[in-house]
Amino acid sequence: MPETPISAALLADALGMTEQQLLDLVQANTNTAYDPTLVALTVEEAARRLGVGRTTMYALLASGEIPSVTIGRLRRIPAEALSDYVAARTQIAQSTVALVA
Repeated sequence: MPETPISAALLADALGMTEQQLLDLVQANTNTAYDPTLVALTVEEAARRLGVGRTTMYALLASGEIPSVTIGRLRRIPAEALSDYVAARTQIAQSTVALVA
């Protein structure tokens, strides 16, 4: 069954609000923080993806545990570097468990 497009004005009217209120509501609830297509991330984006703070992320970069590149004056972390880091940490944790057992 084909979908029939509905105008924002009609939808807003059905919800009992103005069209601008509806558009503001949609904009406020649109998550633009995460873009899976990014190849290189800012330090904050990388930290958010790992679930760590900025300070921890900078420490990981400074120690070389996670590589970064400079693009002009900007520091960026390749997105795949985060997956590589987590995979390496998982492998270390598994080998430690095997040694203890």
